Amino acid sequence: MSGLILQDVSKSFAGKRVVDRISLTLDRPGVYGLLGTNGAGKTTTIRMLLGIITKDSGEITWNGQNVDRKTVNFGYLPEERGVYPKVKIFDQLMYFAELKGMNKISAATSIQKWAKRLKVEEYLNVPAERLSKGNQQKIQFMTAILHDPDLIVLDEPFSGLDPVNTDILKNIIIDLVRQSKFIIMSAHQMSTIEEFCNDILILNRGKAVLQGNLKQIKSTYPANRLVISTGDDISIYLQNFTIENQTDSQYTLKIQSETSAQQLLHDLVENNISIDKFEIMKPTLNDIFIEKVGA
Repeated sequence: MSGLILQDVSKSFAGKRVVDRISLTLDRPGVYGLLGTNGAGKTTTIRMLLGIITKDSGEITWNGQNVDRKTVNFGYLPEERGVYPKVKIFDQLMYFAELKGMNKISAATSIQKWAKRLKVEEYLNVPAERLSKGNQQKIQFMTAILHDPDLIVLDEPFSGLDPVNTDILKNIIIDLVRQSKFIIMSAHQMSTIEEFCNDILILNRGKAVLQGNLKQIKSTYPANRLVISTGDDISIYLQNFTIENQTDSQYTLKIQSETSAQQLLHDLVENNISIDKFEIMKPTLNDIFIEKVGA
C-alpha cells in the first residue's frame, strides 16, 4: 500500500512510555490532523515516523518500505524554530537544500520561487535576526518544502503569522495537496485543523483517545449550539437557554436537543420575529478535543 502506515508504535524514555501503541494510516494525499495537549506524545510520534528517533516496537512504513532517513523524502517544520540569527537567509536556505541533496542551481531556483510566493524576496540577503517572527516562520517553512518532499510534517505552521501571511500559507498548503503531497499537521488552533483535515488522531498521555474521519466523528455527536441572527430583541424568548455569545444582531445559544431549537423557531415565527439566520450546529472540534483530553 502506498502512503504512510504506523502500526502499534510505542516509545519510552527513562522507563516512561510516552507513545503507547499508536496506529494511523495515510493512504491518500491530503492533510492529516495530529492533535494533543503539550506532552501528549505528538512530537515523539512525528520524530519516529520521520526516522529521526527509533521506535521501541511496532512498524512504520512509507510506500511499503520501513521508514528511515533514506527511504522518506520528507519536509519537517518543527515547533521549535531553528533559523541561525547571524547568517544570511539565502545562505541558510542553500545549506538546508544541499543537505536534502539539491545541487546549487536547482536550489537557487527553488529558493527564488518560494521567496516570491511567500513575499520574502527582499530579506534573502539579510541575517535572520533582522526579520520579524512571522517572516522567520516563513523562512523556516521554506526549508521544509524547498526540495519538493513527498511527505510534509507541519508542527504549528501558523504560529506567529498575521492574518495576511496565514492566508498565504494556507493557499500554499492547498496547492501542495493538489500536487498529491501527504501532509501531517499538528496545531493548537482547532479551527485550522477543521479547515484542512479530513482525518484526525487525538493523543492524550501517549494513547490515542479518538481517531478517524472528522465528519463521521462529528456526526456521532448531537447538536449543541444554535446561532440566530435577527434585528429584533428576542431576549424574552431565550429565558430557558444559555447564551454563550451575543452581539447586537446575533446570538449563540447552548441547546440540549434539536427539539428545543425547533420549538424556539416555532415561537419566533409565530410572533412575527424577523430571522436572518437560524442554524443548528454540531460540536466544534474544540468542543470534542476538550471533552476527550480536558480532564
